[in-house]
Formats: sequence, C-alpha cells, structure tokens
Amino acid sequence: MYLKRCCDGLRRASIEDRTVCLRDFLRHLWRTGRTAIDLTGTVIGPRIYEHEGIPAALRPEDVQRVLEVTREDLSPVGLRDYAILILLATYGLRAAEVVSLRLDDIDWRRDVLQVRHSKTGTCSELPLLREPGEAVLRYVEKVRPSSPHREIFLRIQAPHRPFKNGSILNCVTSARLRAAGITPQGRKGPHAFRHAHAVSLLRAGVPLKIIGDMLGHTSAAATAEYLKLATEDLRSIGLDLPGGMLP
Repeated sequence: MYLKRCCDGLRRASIEDRTVCLRDFLRHLWRTGRTAIDLTGTVIGPRIYEHEGIPAALRPEDVQRVLEVTREDLSPVGLRDYAILILLATYGLRAAEVVSLRLDDIDWRRDVLQVRHSKTGTCSELPLLREPGEAVLRYVEKVRPSSPHREIFLRIQAPHRPFKNGSILNCVTSARLRAAGITPQGRKGPHAFRHAHAVSLLRAGVPLKIIGDMLGHTSAAATAEYLKLATEDLRSIGLDLPGGMLP
C-alpha cells in the first residue's frame, strides 16, 4: 500500500530505488530487534529490463526545427544557445563536455575541435564542421563577454563566469525545445540530442565501433546499451535468415 501510494506514476527504475531503500530500512529494524522477523522479503520491486532507460530519440525534423527557431534569436543569449545546440546536435557531446570546452580546444587553422570526454577522461579530435564552427565564432566575436576565463561558454549576465557543470544545459535545451513547439518523448535535456545523433549515425550505416569512438565510449557494451532502438530500426539492420524464419 505504501509503495503504491508513493510510487504512482514513477518509472520502474525509480520505483526500484524506493524498494531498495525500504528493504534496507526493514532489514535495519530486524537487525536492531525492532521487529520479530525480517520483512525484507515482503517488499517486491518491479522487473527491470535491460536498456529500458534509454529515451526515444528526437526525430531529425525536430532537431532541425529547434535549430532553425533558435537561430532566429539574435540576442546574446540566443547566439550562445544556438552555438551550444548545434554542438550537441552535430557531435552528440555530453553536456559536461560542452561547458568544459575552452578557447584553446579549437584549432581554427586545422579546423579541429578537441573534446575531453567527461566520463572516460580521454580526448578526441573531431573535424570542426562549417556550421558549428561559424556558430561558435559568431558567439565568441559578437557576444562572449570579455573575461580571463578560457571556457568558451560563459554567463551572459555578470558575473561572467563559466557554468559550474552541465546541468545548466537542461534549462537551455528544455526552453529551446518548448519555444520550437517540440515535446519529446522522454528526456528534454542535452542527452536527447546525443541520442538523436547516435541514432542518425546508426541509420546511416556507421559501424557501432566508430559511433562509440565518436561518442567517447571505451567499450562496445556502452555503445550497445546506449543505442536502444525503435522496432523499425532493428528491422532495418536485421540479418536475413535462411528460409525466412527460425527453425
């Protein structure tokens, strides 16, 4: 009854977190003599399925729409947000990787973008494509505040400091999706763009190993777990079986 009341509407993973806490509490009561028997076995959590936590990807037209709408905002915040969004959409970067980008990470002569992957600590050199390069350059030249900080993206309003962490991009992406009239299935944060980028690469026939390298994964398992696909995607890459069916 307690779980039903407090977990109504939550995802299975969130419900499981609460059942684990409740079991720990009941186990503590039993071990300290407050209950006559161990009641942990009476708390049954939901079944958790592998890969179920991966959100549905934004559709390509949704990504294009939010970029177009944001590009029309020529305010200082708009120019900054557009540069952030096009980096997310073009490279599938994590939020922490975007906010940690420094001016020295862009080699304008070689058209190279260096990215420090926040989860693995490794670095990748990615080609600086024209659109994201122009967006970042426009932001830096026109509206980036003068500052001793080397991070590319700073607060527009004083004090002009770098973002503390990538969580601020949840506000940026949510607001820009809302302005574009887009309501994603699942998350509205930067990871929605990362997942959309990964799925677009898969649909284009890019091997999983290369996708994993581009996303900064160190194992194939990480890429496979991240790229949960819709049924139509699985069908599109499925192998034809002899005779058309399993024995």
